[in-house]
Amino acid sequence: MTWRGFWEAIASIFEDFLLLPLDALRSLELESWWAANIISWIFVIIGAIALVYWLKQLIAFDENTEETYTYEERI
Repeated sequence: MTWRGFWEAIASIFEDFLLLPLDALRSLELESWWAANIISWIFVIIGAIALVYWLKQLIAFDENTEETYTYEERI
C-alpha cells in the first residue's frame, strides 16, 4: 500500500460514510430550510443554556478579594 492509497482510503471513509448525514441535510435544505437547520438551532440553544449556567456560577462564587486577603503588619 502506497501513501497515495492510504490518503485516498481516508478520503473515501469520510466521503462515503462519515459525511453522509451532512449530505442528507444538504438535500433536505432544498425542501425545508427550517428542517435542515434544526441541528444548528439545537446547538445554539444548548450554548445559550450553558452560558446562563456559567454566568450564574460566576455570580455564586464571586468573592470580594480585598476583604478576604488582607495583609497585617506585625511588630
